[in-house]
Amino acid sequence: MAMIELRNVKKCFKKPVRKPGILGMFKTLFSMKYTVTEAVKDISFSLNEGEIVGYIGANGAGKSTTIKMMCGILTPTSGEIYVDGYLPYDPKQRKHVLGKIGVVFGQRTQLWWDLPLVESLTILKQIYDIKESDYQERFDFIKEVLDLTPFLSQPVRTLSLGQRMRADLAASLIHNPKILFLDEPTIGLDVLVKDKMIQAIKDIHQRYHTTIVLTTHNMDDITDLCQRVIILDEGIILYDGPLKMLKNKFGDIRHIKFTCKEKFDTNVFKHHFDGLCDVVLEDETYSIAFDISKISINQVLKVILDNASVSDISIVENSLESIVKTIYETKKY
Repeated sequence: MAMIELRNVKKCFKKPVRKPGILGMFKTLFSMKYTVTEAVKDISFSLNEGEIVGYIGANGAGKSTTIKMMCGILTPTSGEIYVDGYLPYDPKQRKHVLGKIGVVFGQRTQLWWDLPLVESLTILKQIYDIKESDYQERFDFIKEVLDLTPFLSQPVRTLSLGQRMRADLAASLIHNPKILFLDEPTIGLDVLVKDKMIQAIKDIHQRYHTTIVLTTHNMDDITDLCQRVIILDEGIILYDGPLKMLKNKFGDIRHIKFTCKEKFDTNVFKHHFDGLCDVVLEDETYSIAFDISKISINQVLKVILDNASVSDISIVENSLESIVKTIYETKKY
């Protein structure tokens, strides 16, 4: 059985139609008129144990709504969600689910604001009824991979954003959850702290084989962590499958960028490749985009080096960000 399974899940929000002015405000109290917004529209997917899945989409696509339903915070309007075989929003089954999941929301903390971090973790030990030996083993590992030692004794309110995000991740992992939901875990972090967070998530997954659902706008995080992605747009799943297949489906595009000491005639590419290359000149840098399944890198490089006095050159593969942008714009996948 899948660790997480969604079956034809919909979520609608009703909002009363409010008329202007004070009189309109009072009329709204007795009005039966509502606008209905479909945040999630009949989506289905399943996640197996140990998977790291990137759940991505534009703002308002329905990502956080889905995460909240999987955590039991929201109840679906229709359809069913199973987390390790339980309904997370059912009052009788919620307790079974809460002990199996860990959640990190990038904009919210679950820590006690005025307590030192180490005391917050101790409280969570009591809440989850963790054995002393299990707690100590997990605490030592998490403390090392997240580099918590420098601020363990500091009150949470004194922590920097990067420190607090690492502390929140520690709090979500201390009970060794089977499933970890990460909603924008690297938002606002500088490069060094973000890299530390990504490496910590990799180490935790390798050690505990945790199922991880990651939502983020940072495509580098998805590329670093995930082998599978689910792309959501306006409450509908546009793509669900391997990251590698997504790249292959949109062509294995390469970009060669170079600068010249002298002006370069771009018509030479039309002569050699008959429109299979796109050439752009921007800020004195030429950029050639091509599909390596149709043209080899060596062919393009030979044309460049034979016809241009190159002062600098680089080769870049097509980014996940540009692929996702294309999917949003065309609604094709």
